[in-house]
Amino acid sequence: MSVRVRFAPSPTGQVHIGNIRAAIFNWLFARHEQGRFLLRIEDTDKERSTPEAVKAIVDALTWLGMNWDEEPVYQSTQHARHREAAERLLSAGRAYKEDKGGTGQGECIVFRMPGTDMAFHDEIKGDLRKKAEDMKDFVIVRSDGSPVFHLANVVDDVTMDITHIIRGDDHVENTYRHVALFQALGATVPKYAHLPMIVNAQGKPYSKRDGAAYIGDFRDKGFDPLALFNYLALLGWSPGDDREKMTREEMIAFFTLDRIKSGPAQMDLRKLSHLNGLYLAEQPMETFSGGVRAFLSKLDWGQALDETLFLDVCRLMQSRTPLYSAAEVWKYFFVELPDYDAKAVEKQLRKDGVKAVLTQIRAALAATDFSQPALLQAMRGVEAANGVGEGKLNQGLRVAVTGTTIGAGMIETLAVLGRERSLKRIDHALATLCG
Repeated sequence: MSVRVRFAPSPTGQVHIGNIRAAIFNWLFARHEQGRFLLRIEDTDKERSTPEAVKAIVDALTWLGMNWDEEPVYQSTQHARHREAAERLLSAGRAYKEDKGGTGQGECIVFRMPGTDMAFHDEIKGDLRKKAEDMKDFVIVRSDGSPVFHLANVVDDVTMDITHIIRGDDHVENTYRHVALFQALGATVPKYAHLPMIVNAQGKPYSKRDGAAYIGDFRDKGFDPLALFNYLALLGWSPGDDREKMTREEMIAFFTLDRIKSGPAQMDLRKLSHLNGLYLAEQPMETFSGGVRAFLSKLDWGQALDETLFLDVCRLMQSRTPLYSAAEVWKYFFVELPDYDAKAVEKQLRKDGVKAVLTQIRAALAATDFSQPALLQAMRGVEAANGVGEGKLNQGLRVAVTGTTIGAGMIETLAVLGRERSLKRIDHALATLCG
């Protein structure tokens, strides 16, 4: 029997990384087994489901490169099937009608649990069991005729011939009810695999308070979709070794359910940013510059950049950029004068003797052709004349030229900025910033 799995989100808001991690695991499993990955939009909550939320789901999957194999199923179009299943359960004595709460506003349909202990085998957690006295009957159709999640979920899985249900372990309690529904409907019970929760450093469920939590957040912050896919795929699953960076083809080849860990998976944004930087460093220049340009175009100073200078900066900074949004600090390359960090100026430019040394540096640099070898030789000469080690004068020069203490190599930065910009900034620092 061919594997058929589904990603079944509710379109009621933004797409959380926990949900998309479940989608990734379903997608990888389907591709490994040469099966089918299906998309079902569970839009039965009429008040909260919105077209914007549906678009967010589709956009997230598309951005991450996860294609689905059949037309999406919208749960709201399946109500006739849900009601027909409820009537069959009523006829078989597996459900009954009840005026829930005695409101007199109409009868709902309640599923009758079998009254025996329930058990199922979880592909990740092993054998799970629950006592009969701990499971009560539950509503499957509301008094207004609308199906409850439990009935709609199971009926749709039957209709779509789903063979494996891979979802978060917050659904374990629901699964006992769902197994009973499958059995009562005379349907084959799919295999279940409940994924461990994603937690923060304190072991609590990962949320917006811990940083980026929705797929749109990561896209807006300039993460690469390949890197995010890679990281989330390894969040709770391992190929059997310590690799952190894998191609999609490698993940598909190695992905099996028995390699999913049963314990919580900790989200670490620093590790993700590091991995993202590795992906950006390997991108073709056209891809990298395009990602940076898309981000910078949102900033007031980044909308009309000199193309030659922009590409020179991209080549210099690519291996030093953890995510596209980090290019925000590149502003000093493109403006007439940088924004000077007050603490950096105080520490590096206000000290006694700095003005005299910076004047020497200015004269030495002005006598070069601003090629990297010539700039390096000039700086070595000033260092030797002042009896300081190699690179000891770089920070003061960096603050004078860029306004900050952080950046690429000083010689490379000067070469990219060029003679006119660099000397003008040194002159500005000598006239207004140095002590």
